[in-house]
Amino acid sequence: MSKIALFASGSGTNVENIALYFKDKPNVDIACVLTNNPNAFVLKRAEKLEIPSLVFSKSDFKDTTKVVDYLRDMQVDFIVLAGFLWLIPNGLLQEFPNKIINIHPALLPKYGGKGMYGMNVHKAVVENNETESGITIHWVSEKYDEGEVVFQAKCKVENTDTPEDVAEKIHKLEYQHFPKVIEQLL
Repeated sequence: MSKIALFASGSGTNVENIALYFKDKPNVDIACVLTNNPNAFVLKRAEKLEIPSLVFSKSDFKDTTKVVDYLRDMQVDFIVLAGFLWLIPNGLLQEFPNKIINIHPALLPKYGGKGMYGMNVHKAVVENNETESGITIHWVSEKYDEGEVVFQAKCKVENTDTPEDVAEKIHKLEYQHFPKVIEQLL
């Protein structure tokens, strides 16, 4: 049995999609949802799905073992970042070596790094007249978006697409591929 922790900072649509995907799979348990944002809608999604959740502060995350202790208590063995915006501290990386993945809304190495998330990425893709974009699922390292790539999927970007159009295409790719790639990695 694999026990997964899902980290998110916002709405949590990917968290919900992943939780529903694994709901009837006996070998995978979504053990908990963690967020750095006490107002994140992901908390309401977790409650509706009856998944325990934890809200933590920057100091909890970086300066204490609160998050690692919670993950240990929940017997987590795999972590999925699904719209989580903070850099993962070394203590967490050491506790879960090669057990943390992230999804990025672009084809890395393009449009990665600090500040490159959500609509920031899609605006940059459109402003730079890219003809394609996509998603990258990668292992998490000590630097933003620089871990080894596990999977990429592409979509066409038309010259008439707005950043919102690109976002919609990216969300479709995320919902289609993210749970399946997690399942393969487990």
